[in-house]
Amino acid sequence: MRGLFHSAFLRRVLWHVRRVSKQLDRRFFLSLLAGLVVVVTLAAAAITLIEKDITVRAFGESFYWGITTVLGQGDSSFVTSPGGWAVSWLLALFGIGIFATITGALVGFVIDFLLKEGQGMGAAGYKGHIVVCGWNSTARELIDELGSDEYRADVVVVHDAEKNPAGNDAYFVNGDATKAEDLRRAGIEEASAAIVCPSDASDEADMRSILTVLAIEDLAPEVRTVVEVNNPRHVAHFRRAHVDEVLVSSRLAAHLLARTAMYPGLSGVVSDMVAGGEGSELYRVDLPDDYLGVSIDELSARMRREHQATVLAVTRNGSSFINPPTDFRLEAGDDAVVIAESLGTLQPLQTSKPSREELVIDLAERHPASQPGSNP
Repeated sequence: MRGLFHSAFLRRVLWHVRRVSKQLDRRFFLSLLAGLVVVVTLAAAAITLIEKDITVRAFGESFYWGITTVLGQGDSSFVTSPGGWAVSWLLALFGIGIFATITGALVGFVIDFLLKEGQGMGAAGYKGHIVVCGWNSTARELIDELGSDEYRADVVVVHDAEKNPAGNDAYFVNGDATKAEDLRRAGIEEASAAIVCPSDASDEADMRSILTVLAIEDLAPEVRTVVEVNNPRHVAHFRRAHVDEVLVSSRLAAHLLARTAMYPGLSGVVSDMVAGGEGSELYRVDLPDDYLGVSIDELSARMRREHQATVLAVTRNGSSFINPPTDFRLEAGDDAVVIAESLGTLQPLQTSKPSREELVIDLAERHPASQPGSNP
């Protein structure tokens, strides 16, 4: 369990401090400070005139006594005359008023912090987390899956609702995933991935998902985007928005149903593999350097022997090789999709998206005729 003062919690508090500081009337606090200095100065001058020698040293000692009295730590034996006692009582009352004002401000901040956090009006404060944009039945299931995975990640849900639809399983940001301000509160610029879920099965929901992807790409182009799509005809539009992964739920379900109709039991096997059945889980992992050059058969044997993992596919340069031929040998940059009981000593694949500059260079290389100064 994370401690109360985990760094994410501190970042949330600092975010609220900055937010509240913009709303404060700084003139009030400056006036309060100026009033404190004036009252203590007058009290010190009065005590010096009534009980002390009129010297700079005596005034300094009286001023110090006045400050400590306001703070509740003054020496009661410093004054001995009725006039000095009266000044001491007035300073003590003034100090109580100041502390009551400061305490009220702090209590108000805490209450505001709790209310804003409960309403989803705060900021996540995470790093390397996963942002879920939108809410539907798929979002509910995927959050359960993320929570049960061995490689656990913090999850933030961005959704326009009165309360957190994910309960205590994710941090809640009440807002619109197409707006930059709400995405920033979700920490999109420091997230590892964003999952976009359509609110319903309509084409309008797909259009809104495209707007969400565009907003994410504008703020954080390096964040990996994964989108659930309703209509397969919209996949091309998502590709133009530079989405990284597209999942058409209806198409996937149709293929699985067709295969199961011809080969009974396949749906249960695939569900166990994807949803983490008993003793099994899908992982995409980096391959150790000492695996370079080995054949697919040797890779399968070593993964079974050393990691109790079964190789399903090898990915190279963005292409997946499922059941590759026996002469297939591993090259630098290859990674593998395996099914295993746990990661063990294997390392999950860490991918990074190309920067905007790299995308521009790649576009220029693919379409040189579109560049200024080029011949048509």
